[in-house]
Amino acid sequence: MRDFMSKNILITGINGFVGSHLAEYVLNNKLGNVIGLNRDFNTSIENIAQIKNKIELVECDITDSHRVESVVKETKPELVFHLAAQSFVPASWNSPVETMNTNVLGSVNLFEAVRKFSPESVLQIACSSEEYGFVKETELPITEEQPLRPLSPYGVSKVSMDLLGYQYFKSYGLKVVRTRAFNHTGPRRGEVFVVSDWSKQIAEIEAGKRKPLIKVGNLETKRDFLDVRDVVEAYYLATQKCDAGEAYNICSGTAYPMKELLNMLLDLSSADIKTEKDPAKMRPSDVQVLVGDSAKFREKTGWKPKIDFKQTLKDTLEYWRNRVK
Repeated sequence: MRDFMSKNILITGINGFVGSHLAEYVLNNKLGNVIGLNRDFNTSIENIAQIKNKIELVECDITDSHRVESVVKETKPELVFHLAAQSFVPASWNSPVETMNTNVLGSVNLFEAVRKFSPESVLQIACSSEEYGFVKETELPITEEQPLRPLSPYGVSKVSMDLLGYQYFKSYGLKVVRTRAFNHTGPRRGEVFVVSDWSKQIAEIEAGKRKPLIKVGNLETKRDFLDVRDVVEAYYLATQKCDAGEAYNICSGTAYPMKELLNMLLDLSSADIKTEKDPAKMRPSDVQVLVGDSAKFREKTGWKPKIDFKQTLKDTLEYWRNRVK
C-alpha cells in the first residue's frame, strides 16, 4: 500500500539480485515507497517473496517504451534506480542482440520516460567495471578517468548506457548519476555467477547430490569484490550526495585472484573436493585484472564497505546449502 506522505522510489529489475537487496534496504531504513518493475508476472518472484506485500509490483518490460512511459507518468518517482539488465557477461557472447536490446534500448526508454514525465527525478544507473575492459598493469588501480576498452558485448552495452546517461544529463539536464560497480556477490546471486556457481556445487557435494568435483573456468584472473549489501547502500547514497552527470567507481580496492577465492570457499567446507577446468566456462576474451579506486565516491559520500568478504562467502554458501537440501 502506497504511503503518499513518503517519496516514491522506482526500482527497475526489482526481482533481480541487486534489485531485491536494494528494495530491502529502502524498506528497512524507511526511505520511501518502493515501486518495482518486473518484466513478467508469469516468472518467479522468489527474490522478493519476503517483501512482496510491502511494495508495489508493476509488470513492465523496459524494452516496451509505451509501458515504461505509462509507469513513470503515473508514479512520478523522486528516485529511480535502473538495475534491469542482461547482466551475465558470458551470456552476452551467445545473445548479443538481446543484451543490446535490454541494456541499451531499455535504458533509452527509461531516460525518455523520465525526461518527458518526471524530469526532476534523480536517476541512478548501474554501470559496470566491465566497461574498462582491457587495462594495463600500469593503469591500476582503475579510476573514473581510465579509457573505456570493453572486451565483451556486455561491456559494450554498459558503455553505451553509461554514455547515454551522460548525454541525457548534458542535453536535457536529467539528474543522472553513473555508478560503476565492480564485482559484487552475496545471497541470492544467480547460480551462473562464479561465487554462487562454486557455492552451489559445494553445497550439492555436501548434500551427496554430486561427485566431489568442482568444475571451474579461468582461475588466473583477479577481481575486486564487494558484498551486495554494501553496494546497495552505495547506490542509495549516490542519489543523495553525488553530482549528476558524474561517474563514480564503487569498489573495495582489493583484487582477489580467483584461485584464492575458490580456496576460501573450499576452506568453509569439510568435504574433500577436487577441481577440474571446464572449457565451457572459458570466455573468448577475458579481463585479466579488475581492481578499482573508489576515492572519488568515498570523498563525496563517506561510504566504505562494512561487510568482510569472508562473511560474504559464508552467507552465500549458507544460502545455497539451504536451497539444495
